[in-house]
Amino acid sequence: MRSTGTGPSTLAITALTVIITEIPVRLMRRHGSGDVGGSVKNAIVKIETNAGITGWGDAAPWAVFTGTIEATAAALHVYLRPLLIGADPFRIEALMDQADHAVVGHPEAKAAMEMALFDIMGQASGLPVAELLGGRCRDDIPVSFSVADPDVDRDMEMVRRVYGEGLRRFKMKTGFAGHAADLKRMERFRKEVPGDAELRIDYNQGMATYGAIRQLRDVEAFKPTFIEQPVPGHHRAALAEITRALDTPVLADESVFTPTDALQVAAGRMADLVSIKIMKHGGMLAGRKVSAICEAAGIACCGGDMFETGIAHLAGTHMIAATPNISLGCEFYQATYFLERDLLAAPFPIENGRVIVPKTPGLGVSVDEDRVRHYAVETLT
Repeated sequence: MRSTGTGPSTLAITALTVIITEIPVRLMRRHGSGDVGGSVKNAIVKIETNAGITGWGDAAPWAVFTGTIEATAAALHVYLRPLLIGADPFRIEALMDQADHAVVGHPEAKAAMEMALFDIMGQASGLPVAELLGGRCRDDIPVSFSVADPDVDRDMEMVRRVYGEGLRRFKMKTGFAGHAADLKRMERFRKEVPGDAELRIDYNQGMATYGAIRQLRDVEAFKPTFIEQPVPGHHRAALAEITRALDTPVLADESVFTPTDALQVAAGRMADLVSIKIMKHGGMLAGRKVSAICEAAGIACCGGDMFETGIAHLAGTHMIAATPNISLGCEFYQATYFLERDLLAAPFPIENGRVIVPKTPGLGVSVDEDRVRHYAVETLT
């Protein structure tokens, strides 16, 4: 319970548990920056309070993108735990500022901490997280499915399946099999998938800067909605040249981790669009800061993700629901189509190709603790 007067809150955090889970996956995902298959490891965060309210978070690191699972778990268990025990969970901004001073980087650990705190605040106040972020501007969000299986026949079979379930946005991962193979996959997609299917292209930094513009002009023939991060993230000058040379909008992902990155990309007009990921930025509040900078520069944003469970998908859903400039949909397909089984007690809410924003308090869907224990490989208390 929280006090209703002007005095301090009576709600306090009493325990933090970090559970490393390993969940088998149904699909192989190949990217310009590496493969993901077999299983994925996440750090699941459980924050308990003296009022019996429990908040949940999910840290989904990737060693080639944000960091390792070992580093994420240590950041939560060793460095962020002292900030949380005994703290008022409603003081989210203050706690996130302290987290930035306690340990550098580790955005996925901070994202998991933040979503658990918002989950507690929402349950205690009776409000969905989107309302705590300023109120929803949309009630549903179209989902994009990543076309990323190196087995092209199997990949196209999956595309046809999810198309039949209402998904109309598809992002093809490229940059791992050579330019000619990429073009063949695009050609096959355009031939085999109905014309109302939207094609997006993502190189995940997998394209060499030399010759990139010439090759990307070949890609433009397939009329993609956008081309994402063709070159390495730190090659921002090259990204700017590509953006100026192409008619197709260019989306920056690995080039934008922090608000400072966003400011530099916006000031230099290095990209037309930006991907917002709570794991990359360090939470919903940080993601909204990046989106605000982009909005001021006329740069629209897309809701990206990592290899997350439905817990993190819910946090991303609430962030997008409350942020007008994240207007290009979301990529929250993993809980439904990628993981062997999600950790939510009820299915992550996708209907007819769109995520339905929960209207229940907190993140909106409870966690199946038995399932968490089933997939747990290490528990830190």
